[in-house]
This record gives sequence, C-alpha cells and structure tokens, in this order.
Amino acid sequence: MPPTWITAFLDFAPDGFDDGVRFWSALTEYDVSSRRGDADEFATLVPGDGAAFLRVQRLETGADRIHLDLHVEAPRAAADDAIDLGATEVADHGYVVLRSPGGFTFCFVPHRASTRPGPTAWPDGHSSLLDQVCLDIPASSYERESEFWRDLTGWEERASSVSTEFHSLLRPEGHPLRLLLQRLGEQTGDVRAHLDWATTDRSAETARHVGRGAAVVAVHEGWTVLADPNGRVYCITDRKPATGLPG
Repeated sequence: MPPTWITAFLDFAPDGFDDGVRFWSALTEYDVSSRRGDADEFATLVPGDGAAFLRVQRLETGADRIHLDLHVEAPRAAADDAIDLGATEVADHGYVVLRSPGGFTFCFVPHRASTRPGPTAWPDGHSSLLDQVCLDIPASSYERESEFWRDLTGWEERASSVSTEFHSLLRPEGHPLRLLLQRLGEQTGDVRAHLDWATTDRSAETARHVGRGAAVVAVHEGWTVLADPNGRVYCITDRKPATGLPG
C-alpha cells in the first residue's frame, strides 16, 4: 500500500523542544500551529503554500530524532503488510507505530494531504526547500533496510551520481519528501535519519542558516553538514529545489 504523502517529524528531547521549534520555524519561515495532544506535545509547521509535511513532537524521554508518518487510506492494513516485510509493531492507536527491520520508527496515519509546497525565494535571489529525509543505515543492515523501504513505498530505487554510499527512492510526482538511503561506515546500530535541504546557492543558504544560529560541521563536494542549536545534524545540498535532482 504505497503512501499518498509522507510527513517528517522532528522529535525533540523534552528540554530542547521550545528552542528547537523556534529555530526550525524561523529557518523554514513556516508558522507553528496550535499545540495538540494530551500534553501539548505536537504541533505542525505550516507552509505558506501547499500542504504541511513537517511536524514537531516533544518526547517524554530520549534524544532528538526524526520519525516518519506515512499517509495511507487504511493504516491497519498497511501495517500488516509492513510486518510481512519485516517491520515490528509498537502500538496501534488508530494510527499504527512500527519500527523498520533496522530499528527506525515510523507510523501509518490516515490523514490526507496533497499539493507539495514550493521552494522559498529569499531576498538575495537564491531559493531553497527542505525536501529530503536521509536514512542513515549501518553497513551490516544496509541491503535489508534498503529493500524494506523500496518494497514498503513501492518507489523505484536509483543509484546516486554523488557517491556509491547513497541510493535514492524516486518519489512520485507531487510528494513533498524524497528518501535517500545512506550506507554508514559504522557496522552496527539502529537506523536513524537526518533532513536535507535543496538550494540554488549553497554558500548563500549556509550563511542564512548560520545567521539563524546553526553551526557548520563539515563541507563536502555537493553538500554541507550543519547542526542546529540543539546539536541536531542536517545537510544543505546542491540539488535543485524545484525537482530535488542534482544541480
């Protein structure tokens, strides 16, 4: 059951939630919705155009992380299919929480969404868009995890032109988020994830992020690694914001 939409959740450690939400709202220039949940632990980052694809959550315990919501017509049926592919069920609340074979948390939810938001044009003339989730996969589980996400989404797997350590899943037209699969140098551990931006000018975009409080961690050919004020790592890439493809 392929997802009709994918939402990325920025999950924050309890003491970093407020600062983290302020940073990511300012960085995207997306408004923050009213909080919801039994403890006001959830909110949505609302783009100026298109449907929301970024949400935030304050965790009860634990460190910052990313998880994904896969939007489907029938969450229970989709979860059963995912379990057949190797996922493990955590909880069923009407939305179903699962872990991938490599330990990455994701949910099936029934909410409908459509209309991918467009890139933001900044005053200096460049544009950018947060448009990709990179699954960081330890080497020993890379083949199994890549196969799982390919079969779960039904998206075609494609080798990267940037590095043999990357493969992407080709998102259908109109989806807000690409999925990139990265083979880590480490051999074991749980699969985790980080967010990637696409931009027409990586230097200008990096300066914009640093001006908001981010710190540059490393600069590579084709992408720059940054950390937000809470230490959450993410990247800015040279991909085209309109298409997500290499520039």
